[in-house]
This record gives sequence, structure tokens and C-alpha cells, in this order.
Amino acid sequence: MATKRQQTMAKITRERAVKEKRERKLEKKRAAAAERRAKADGTWVEPEVEVDAAEGELDGAEGELDAAEGEPAQVA
Repeated sequence: MATKRQQTMAKITRERAVKEKRERKLEKKRAAAAERRAKADGTWVEPEVEVDAAEGELDGAEGELDAAEGEPAQVA
């Protein structure tokens, strides 16, 4: 009769990571399918992207783009 070996914590962790990744992938697929259905029905509304002003991720980039658009490029 064979003895049963205990699973290592590393194996349990790997299996959990794979399961969570599969769940995230399935959720993304479901969201994409729902979006396609909504676009086909004509009920789809573009989601609004919120940016935290305290982080300032877009604030500096917008200023650079505005300045670059108004002036012609300098060739050296």
C-alpha cells in the first residue's frame, strides 16, 4: 500500500495563483462579451476614466502637449 505525500506550500501557492489567473481571464472574457452585446443592442455607454488630481499623472503631460502643438518643430 502506497503512502500519501503531503503537498508543499509552494505547490499550493502555485495552484492558487493559476486558479486566480484563470478567474481574472474569465471575468475579462465575460466583460468583453457583455460589451459586445451592449454595442449590438445600442445600449453601450462609454465608461468615464477618472484620474486623481493629487497624483498629477496627466497634468504635466497635457501642458507639454499643448506647448508642443502651438510651436513648429526646430530642426538642428
